[in-house]
Amino acid sequence: MEKKSLRAHPAPPSATRDYGSLALRIKTWGRELGFQQVGIADTDLGLAERRYATWLRQRRHGDMDYMARHGAKRSQPAELVPGTLRVISTRMDYLPAAGERAWATLGNPATAYVSRYALGRDYHKVLRRRLGRLAERIRGEIGDFRHRVFVDSAPVLEKPLAEKAGLGWIGKHTNLIDTKAGSWFFLGEIYSDLPLPPDLPAANHCGTCRACLDICPTQAIIAPYVLDARLCISYLTIEHRGPIPVALRPLLGNRIYGCDDCQLVCPWNRFARPGAESDFEPRQGLDRAPLTELFSWSEPKFLRRTEGSAIRRIGHRAWLRNLAVALGNGPCSEAVVAALRARLDHPEELVREHVVWALQRQTRNRCSR
Repeated sequence: MEKKSLRAHPAPPSATRDYGSLALRIKTWGRELGFQQVGIADTDLGLAERRYATWLRQRRHGDMDYMARHGAKRSQPAELVPGTLRVISTRMDYLPAAGERAWATLGNPATAYVSRYALGRDYHKVLRRRLGRLAERIRGEIGDFRHRVFVDSAPVLEKPLAEKAGLGWIGKHTNLIDTKAGSWFFLGEIYSDLPLPPDLPAANHCGTCRACLDICPTQAIIAPYVLDARLCISYLTIEHRGPIPVALRPLLGNRIYGCDDCQLVCPWNRFARPGAESDFEPRQGLDRAPLTELFSWSEPKFLRRTEGSAIRRIGHRAWLRNLAVALGNGPCSEAVVAALRARLDHPEELVREHVVWALQRQTRNRCSR
């Protein structure tokens, strides 16, 4: 049945095509493929474009220079993919069944905290494959159409598009929130030339809540709906390639890859349910791994253990940098000191500098020997 449904058929004349009915079928097919929600947005991103331009002018993107490239392509979908009329926006939940252990992990300074989204298989691969299948399903119904699939892989304002498609609203922490699912989900898009009827944008339900602003360890949410990436732990541990600012290192705690604090305290996440995708379940014990164990990984072991994971893209050098900071923030331990000393002769200056800092924290600031 699946193969039959994917066969290309001659497309009926667009003037006689029922795009409202097609939109409903696309949403049904999306759910069948594992997306929890599918919505349709038009391409008018004027307000988001102005806000994004202001954010860039204020240099709040740090050294993520790629965010300032591509001109209008990010905020004007038809500039990126000529002919684009609508964006099919999708949501796939990822909260692992072990998600409730997050606070316990954060409270154990000897254990590494990895952002829940990165515990399993790389979401880029999972969503891109499903979106490709959804596009094939549409082609099998109507024939060829102009489209392109994106999963955080091009200059796309995915959250404003998802908000316009009715998938949720952009919260004060700048993540998308849905009243029934919270914020533990990934987004993916299909740019298309199909004049599908757009959905109504989602309403904002943050109200007077400021839990995410108050919990942020580095106060990176400098105002409601405004994030300064230069202070954000996710940026510092993933996107940033240089030394982590010394003043911010103690604030990272045991967070070695990303940060979820703003999502963990969001009241709407009490409605979140564990995702159905086995690909997003924790791998390699990364939801409970001791810092010293991860710090001992050689580069070949790091590459082997992070194969198929989003973590691999930061590289072994940044991995050790982040772990050194976390070890320096932990309680005094002879095992930690020994692990750090074993890396003092690492060939990378970036690693050595953070190891020295961590040793100083261990031996001078944390305990007397």
